[in-house]
Amino acid sequence: GQLVESGGGVVQPGGSLRLSCTTSGFTFSSYAMSWYRQAPGKERELVAVIRSAGSRTNYADAVKGRFTISRDNAENTVYLQMNSLKPEDTAVYYCYAKFGPNDYWGQGTQVTVSS
Repeated sequence: GQLVESGGGVVQPGGSLRLSCTTSGFTFSSYAMSWYRQAPGKERELVAVIRSAGSRTNYADAVKGRFTISRDNAENTVYLQMNSLKPEDTAVYYCYAKFGPNDYWGQGTQVTVSS
């Protein structure tokens, strides 16, 4: 399977970005999809996850109320809408797909929040 993230960039504090992760090579609708991030010198952390069935979502406490994960099974794409961005949101954001023993990672997209 392949995952390709896009939508990263440089934004001022308080701004918004929408990340996209376009996938291929596996049955997207069966997979739980997640966004992770990794800041310099820190471990990779889970940001948000959306389940395959029913699209139930969960978020890290640090992003609750500001970020929204969604998926379009017809387009094999998962999104991360990020609002009210803070400097501490600066990181490389990775898309992750998991179903049973199978999982795939994207290559990451850089998000920088700076004035």
